[in-house]
Amino acid sequence: MIYENLILLVHVLLAIGVVAFVLIQRGKGAEAGASFGGGASQTVFGSSGSGNFLTRTTALLVACFFITSLSLAFIAKQKAADSSNINVPSAVDVSPVGSDVPVSAIDIPVSALPAE
Repeated sequence: MIYENLILLVHVLLAIGVVAFVLIQRGKGAEAGASFGGGASQTVFGSSGSGNFLTRTTALLVACFFITSLSLAFIAKQKAADSSNINVPSAVDVSPVGSDVPVSAIDIPVSALPAE
């Protein structure tokens, strides 16, 4: 149970990170380093710009997001399999609670239409 909550927390944080890194990136027509300042040689990421860094970080975040998605799906499948093994009694006795009248003696209408 604790692992599921931890994976879910990481999953949400990764989703926020992916959205943030995708929004930071520029399209192919614009220089990606322009979002961080002036000329390309004066950026934090050097003369190559931030494109490579942002692309690799986004790819890493997406890969981790994919792994957490598969992990959560596996956990949900295990929970569904465990809950289907619960011993639920079948509906054999449908008589009203506290009634001594057998079920076959009660007239239960089959439909809401009046009988002819």
